Amino acid sequence: MSFGLALLDQKPRRFFVLVCVACLSMLAFGLYLQQSVGLNPCPMCIVQRYALILIAVTAGLAALGDKKSLHITSAFLMLVEAGFGAFVAARQSWLQWYPPEIATCGRDFYGMIENFPINRVIPMIFKGSGDCSAVDWTFLGGSIANWSFVCFFLIGVLALLLIWQRASHH
Repeated sequence: MSFGLALLDQKPRRFFVLVCVACLSMLAFGLYLQQSVGLNPCPMCIVQRYALILIAVTAGLAALGDKKSLHITSAFLMLVEAGFGAFVAARQSWLQWYPPEIATCGRDFYGMIENFPINRVIPMIFKGSGDCSAVDWTFLGGSIANWSFVCFFLIGVLALLLIWQRASHH
């Protein structure tokens, strides 16, 4: 474990590149499932994609610099972004485990944004719909939302470790 923490402190730019590549890989896999397999993303899936994009951009920009303060700030932003993504994935997993009695497909994400003010869209997204509670794909017993939660959680833990490691060494 100390080797991994030392690596975070000695090579933080590699950590940020790794996170950026991992997020881009997950986004590419999501597009593969959408375009090749035919799985249409629900509103919560799209929000998780946006969280992955934010994390990838933050990590990519952090990898360009070598300042300790930039790395700590970027890791904190990634922690917040990963926390948000984990929250959305956890909510979707909960909807999949305990689907609503009346499953309606409702509007798609972009239809909601075009037709409603943002203060109505956000609760509609988190309320979920029939699409958000459907489990169309699994891997080792976990749905896409379950695996997304695991990935967001790991990114958040690694970002927290990086903050701790970089801040504790003057």
